[in-house]
Amino acid sequence: MTLSCVHIVPFESLQNLDSEVISVPDQPESVSQVPSSLGSVTQGRAPAVTENLLARYLVFSLSRKILMKKVRLVVLTSGVAIAVLIFGLRALIAQQGDESVSQNVAQDAPNGGPPNGRPPNGDRREEDLGEPIASTEAETLGVLCNVSTDMLNEQLDMQSEAQWSCSDGLRRLVANGVPNHPTGEQFVAEGGRIATHEVNVAMPLTPVARTGTGRQIIEIAYALNGVLFNPGTGGRCASDVTDISECSQRPGSSGQWTIEALGQSSFDFGEDHNHAHVQRGGVYHYHGIPEGMLSEENLTGKSMQLIGWAVDGFPLYARYGYSEADAGTGALRAMDPSYQLKATPDSERPNVDLIPMGTFSEDYEYVEGSGDLDECNGRFAVTPEFPQGIYHYYATDTYPFVQRCVKGTPDPSSRPVRGGGDPNGGPRPERPNGGPRPEGPNGGPRPEDPSPS
Repeated sequence: MTLSCVHIVPFESLQNLDSEVISVPDQPESVSQVPSSLGSVTQGRAPAVTENLLARYLVFSLSRKILMKKVRLVVLTSGVAIAVLIFGLRALIAQQGDESVSQNVAQDAPNGGPPNGRPPNGDRREEDLGEPIASTEAETLGVLCNVSTDMLNEQLDMQSEAQWSCSDGLRRLVANGVPNHPTGEQFVAEGGRIATHEVNVAMPLTPVARTGTGRQIIEIAYALNGVLFNPGTGGRCASDVTDISECSQRPGSSGQWTIEALGQSSFDFGEDHNHAHVQRGGVYHYHGIPEGMLSEENLTGKSMQLIGWAVDGFPLYARYGYSEADAGTGALRAMDPSYQLKATPDSERPNVDLIPMGTFSEDYEYVEGSGDLDECNGRFAVTPEFPQGIYHYYATDTYPFVQRCVKGTPDPSSRPVRGGGDPNGGPRPERPNGGPRPEGPNGGPRPEDPSPS
């Protein structure tokens, strides 16, 4: 029997040998199966030398296969690790996004007001929003639970539909977003026309106010006719503007100064007499008191009027409340918010000679006790529907016009489903060079982009 020795060769030799190899079978049965490039090396050499080279070649080939398997294993492992990391980051971002849809009122007035004179952002955790106030827990079941609207708005030639119901601890609204009252003529023409869209929201039937300063909500409340209250805007100005044309009323605009839709004359958002306008998709929404909804008794200050429900389940009233919070038979008067214009403009604010005070949300500050209402434009008092008293909000004639925050906790299902526009609502057209807004095809305002408006 002849024994052949297999020599272990240095790696450098294997590298040199590899440069001569084109391909190799997995299990060569004879020298004739070795690639021709390797065969050329063996011609004219003794059989022992040929066997030695073949053995070295086989060792190298096997080593290379093992190395490639390890490389593939490392790549696969790294890919799995990266995928796990991306999944974890996406989950964290989603959780933070859910927490940022926030919500908190106080029969006991909170100390101080929100930062920069504005209601606090809604990205705080529940435990940071104050403790529930047991005395404010309200049972609203049985109050306006079966209110409905189903009528033709002749001006718009559209049906106005809204249906409220109460069950399973929730007050629900299903509507098409069409108002049941006259609107501005600009919303009848093509280009600015009101459109139907799906409204499907819910709010707690047993709301409880909290001691904190409130949760800021964009889509803050819904009127009994199914129309949204969305008082903010997406308009912004930068600190260094030298002309109002450099500001933008479009959503997502840059700049730290937020333009108000009402209470200023520098920018025109195209509201009608109901303090309402449309955004992109034709979504009609209120920025202030919907005058067309009000009864003659309310318009003349003879009665309170419940006009809607906030997303935390507390009622929203228009303008008037009892002079004495705990007496339901006293005189009525227009409620005064507790927001005041700042005595001194903020640093880096655009020049007040160019853009007067009151144009921006940041021009106002909450001054506790200076008015009838708290930082969310609400108070605990007797109302016609709740003779034992309830925490409730007001739409008012001055800033904030409609509350920008809630004191209770919205039901998770209160996030709206709206087919005609973005859930964030919002205004759009800029006023080029400070002039009037661009007109639609028939002279009406152009539809607005979805963003707070």
